[in-house]
Amino acid sequence: MFGIPGKAAVTLTPAASRQIARLMAKQGSAGLRIGVKKGGCAGMEYTMDYVAEQNPLDEVVEQDGARVFIAPMAQMFLIGTEIDYEMDLLQAGFKFRNPNVVEACGCGESIKFKDAPAA
Repeated sequence: MFGIPGKAAVTLTPAASRQIARLMAKQGSAGLRIGVKKGGCAGMEYTMDYVAEQNPLDEVVEQDGARVFIAPMAQMFLIGTEIDYEMDLLQAGFKFRNPNVVEACGCGESIKFKDAPAA
C-alpha cells in the first residue's frame, strides 16, 4: 500500500527472524501482525499479535522462515523500520529501529512519529 516497489516495508535482523519463526511454530500461527496504536506517554505504541490468516490489506514481509503482517493503518509509520530481537541479562524483546520516530519515552514503550506534511 505505502511501500516502495521491490523493497520490503520493514527488514528483520537474523535474530528477529529466528525468534518470529520460533513463535510462529510454537503458536501454530501464520505469522505476527505488527501495528501501532495510540497510547503511552509519547503518544503511540507498537503492537504485535499472532494471526491465523492474512488480512487482504496487510503488507507481508517474509524473511528466513519468519512472516510479518503489517496492519494497513501502520504501514506509513513503519516504512524503513528494522526489527531486531535482543537479549541481555535483564530482558529480552523486539526492538524497532524506525527512522520515522522523532521521540520516545524514557521507558522505551511509546514513540512519537514525524508529523505528516501539511496538504
